[in-house]
Amino acid sequence: MVERPSFEIVPRKGLPIVAVILIGVVVAIARNSTWGLMFCHVVGGGLWTGIDLFVGFVVGPIIGRMSIPARIEFSTRFMPKMLLIMPTVVTMTLAAGFQTARLSGFLDTSNPRHGWIVASFAVVGVMAVIALAYLEPANVAVLFELKKAQPDGRVIEKLMKRFVYTAGITGVMQVATLIIMTRLAS
Repeated sequence: MVERPSFEIVPRKGLPIVAVILIGVVVAIARNSTWGLMFCHVVGGGLWTGIDLFVGFVVGPIIGRMSIPARIEFSTRFMPKMLLIMPTVVTMTLAAGFQTARLSGFLDTSNPRHGWIVASFAVVGVMAVIALAYLEPANVAVLFELKKAQPDGRVIEKLMKRFVYTAGITGVMQVATLIIMTRLAS
């Protein structure tokens, strides 16, 4: 039997940080703060893109070549943090981005950049659904499986492959987002 380190599924120490970030987004939206919204959108989008690309194209292939005990140790340290980071970054990016588009007039169909906004909404909408409805449940399932007295290695392997492959797919979609966002900004 592989020894598993003790871990929290939801790292409680990170919850105050998540709360501060989400409160900051709400305040920026409530105040219609152009700078605050742009800060939240750019920082959130940069983190989301960077994490997706790094996990999908760097971490994923490394995990795939690790021994089972090493994968377990890595997963028990990495996955709980991702459980807090990704929903926070996704929410921050989407909420601030929508408000920025609204305040900038990009939602008006007569705006010449409206088509780019629609394309952006489509791409980030798919990525958000993948991140929140597919990746996060897989993440949680891995953590619960690892907490069991006798975790099923096949289940963990299957879920981790789902996590890594899907992170790679969203990494590719992030490149499309970068193209759209730089087009909007120029």
